[in-house]
Amino acid sequence: MALAVHGAWAQETLATAPVPRVEITGSAIKQIESETPLPVQVITRAEIDKAGVTTAAELMTRIAANVGGLTDGVSINVGGVDQRGMNSANLRGIGTSSTLVLLNGRRMANFASPGDDTGVDLNNIPAAALARVEVLLDGASALYGTDAIGGVINFITRKDFQGVELNAYGGGTDEGGAAKRQATITGGIGNLQKDGYNVFATFDAQSTQALRSSQREFIGDLRIPERLGHLLSSYTSPANIRLSGDQRDYLNSIGFTLNGSPLTNQTINLSVPNCNPPANLYLPAGTGGIDACTYDYMRDTELFPKSNKQSFLSRGVLDLGGGHQLYGEVVLSRARTSYVGSSTRVTGDIDYSLVPQLAGTGLENSEDGDRMLQLRMRLLEAGNRTSELTSVGQRYVVGINGTLGAWDYDVAYNHSVNTVKDKDTHGYVLYNELIEGVTAGLINPFGPSSAEGRAYLESIQVNDVVRYAKGVMDSVDFKATRTLMPLPGGDLAVAVGGEWRREKTDFTPSELLLSDNINDDFAPEGGRATHDSRKVAAVFGELQAPFAKEWQAQLSARYDHYEAVGRAFSPKAGLSYTPVKWAMLRASAGRGFRAPSMNDLHRPTVYSATATLPDPVLCAELDFNYADCANNWDTRRYSNANLKPERSRQYSIGAVLEPSRNITTSIDYWKIKRTNLISEIGDDVILANLEKYGDLVFRDEDNEIEYIELHKENRGAQIASGIDLVFDVHGVDTPVGRLGGRLTGTYVLDSKIQTAPDDPFISNLGRFVTDGVVQRWRHTITFDWERGPFSASLSNTFSSSYEDQNSAINIDDGSVVEPNHVTSYTLWDMSAAWQASRALKIRAGVQNMFDRSPPYSNQAYHFLSGYDPTYTDPRGRRFYASVNYAFK
Repeated sequence: MALAVHGAWAQETLATAPVPRVEITGSAIKQIESETPLPVQVITRAEIDKAGVTTAAELMTRIAANVGGLTDGVSINVGGVDQRGMNSANLRGIGTSSTLVLLNGRRMANFASPGDDTGVDLNNIPAAALARVEVLLDGASALYGTDAIGGVINFITRKDFQGVELNAYGGGTDEGGAAKRQATITGGIGNLQKDGYNVFATFDAQSTQALRSSQREFIGDLRIPERLGHLLSSYTSPANIRLSGDQRDYLNSIGFTLNGSPLTNQTINLSVPNCNPPANLYLPAGTGGIDACTYDYMRDTELFPKSNKQSFLSRGVLDLGGGHQLYGEVVLSRARTSYVGSSTRVTGDIDYSLVPQLAGTGLENSEDGDRMLQLRMRLLEAGNRTSELTSVGQRYVVGINGTLGAWDYDVAYNHSVNTVKDKDTHGYVLYNELIEGVTAGLINPFGPSSAEGRAYLESIQVNDVVRYAKGVMDSVDFKATRTLMPLPGGDLAVAVGGEWRREKTDFTPSELLLSDNINDDFAPEGGRATHDSRKVAAVFGELQAPFAKEWQAQLSARYDHYEAVGRAFSPKAGLSYTPVKWAMLRASAGRGFRAPSMNDLHRPTVYSATATLPDPVLCAELDFNYADCANNWDTRRYSNANLKPERSRQYSIGAVLEPSRNITTSIDYWKIKRTNLISEIGDDVILANLEKYGDLVFRDEDNEIEYIELHKENRGAQIASGIDLVFDVHGVDTPVGRLGGRLTGTYVLDSKIQTAPDDPFISNLGRFVTDGVVQRWRHTITFDWERGPFSASLSNTFSSSYEDQNSAINIDDGSVVEPNHVTSYTLWDMSAAWQASRALKIRAGVQNMFDRSPPYSNQAYHFLSGYDPTYTDPRGRRFYASVNYAFK
């Protein structure tokens, strides 16, 4: 809900009742909810229950302003992918690193694994303990410091509880897979006012089953082999053979035929056209070509991971007397997620005499005299590549608050830890031993291996924590507030505060990984352990000035100092004007910053590859035939210890109206501009502008690309703007019951990025660019009904259509993927509840009622092809039920 002037009508009938002042995200001064000049959306516990979501990440999908965050579905991938296992928020679509996530108003340690995205893992948020979520859709560096450019999401847990509450949840899908179970217990004792203390704790455990691609009909309906055959794999089972040009010519010269025809390609498969479906296909237009097989990994992977998540939150408050309280908070969480991708692929060599169909061909008589054949094999017998990611969060807060003289104060120590273990558990095998097994004939590349071969394969399976990362944050913060003097509109209030913080990160690859002997999880050159730390100090101040009955100003500023990085001063001003009791105008303007992360500064060199891109130099020599001059070029990505903070300027202006006691609406325009953007020049930009960036492209003696360097720099800018709309109808009594409804939507006017100074801005608004898209319009609509002990809720989430990536190149024939327009995506959910007694409540619901499948996309950025997993859900229609019993 918009925090608006909804109290005005109530004040008319209860004029003598004081309006409570509460602390709202975005201000350190307690105030009446309706008076804040900042746009804050609040999601209550009741709304979370109605939606049937059980994790913080699921809840974020219902925030219209959240675009392109990391999810479990996005993380499906293979082979040492950065930050797999992280769930994140991304307000305004300007980056996870620019959205600040708080728990009870304080920071948490960021996800520890090194990567381009810095932020809190939402798996570490104890969703079952939440009382509400406040989403500040405005920059807040003036109060909170770094990372708050896009906004702030403050997860607020229960502050006290008495009694015992039990909750059980179960859900399943229409087509099978991805079933979920959850159990929660909450208990508390002590009344703070009567007993002088309160202690409570919540424990939550939930599990979700895996979802394989074979369990969803829509995967076949996407027609991926037909549409995206060139994005599939030439590593198959039975194995493809990659001949040299001389070997192919020799076989043709002796009359060797395949499938009744001479060889046309260098890649062949001796089983064509029988290629061991459903994952291995004879697809002449696919990447295997007419003489070989093509592997459709979308028929041999998971779409949604198996996970087990537990969280524990305990909070205690002790009244010390004299207006002082001692409090403590413990949060422990663990999310263990198994990511299962396609079966491992292997490049190896075999003597042609070991291949029965070729044994008598005399291949050593070819012009190059080479007896060895290169194999491109898919090791189905080793099983699917499986990685287990375990993200563990710990957070301990101890503090004291109260009143000293005219000042209300709060001071606390915060120790927060995140550890991540990335474990290869199955499907990854020791490479050297694997090749020895193929050469010795133990492992059959072209069919089932013997029992001895299968036993050998099992003996070389990797089961090792290959990457371990740990992030630790220790901080001491304080704030003090008081009123200074009366003003015509109320009291002038002031807040001052400060923070000292130490951040440490450790990244430790295993000895096995560094040995470079894990097939498909190879160690990059220069891989090493890293241990880094830094100190941060900050002070801030805030004034709340109701200088007239209708006017209130909010002024704040913060000064931060980052060790080895530099300083940042972040001022902000907000203003609200209430000319009549049912209308308020509000505006704010400020500056923000994002300090470079430890990974931006100190991450080891990462070796990776581009998407399939043309090399203009080579294309000019080959008549721009993409079949010969486009490739997945090697890259080397470098951090930069000399980075400076990003800077931002943002402002908003809006209005809140309450034409009746049952209707509240708000509309806010916002704009953000970031400069000194910490980024790399895109590999596609480099190759398209070789006159400017040619020194980043390194070539071999034949003038072919050997690798491309990508450096983190302060460069370019980013601009985003749009309109947030909230329309809320509540408490409408009718003969059929009490009705309500709410719409929250975001209409984006501009979203574009400049990779480097003087380069043109490139818009990703309604258009998939590089790694994602920002849809023009997103909304969530909810309709509520209550009558006696019964209630029901119907909700809709919507994302508008957009132009697809439309850039993938088929290196077999040089064609570019057929242009596609991705259709809009809408989901309808419904739930109903029965308050059977004061203690017992039963709820049942259905999510994705109409079983809407993800729309087709030809994006080539994510591992999963055929659709965009960042905002769609492959689980389909889902049913759930929950039972809540409270002893109070």
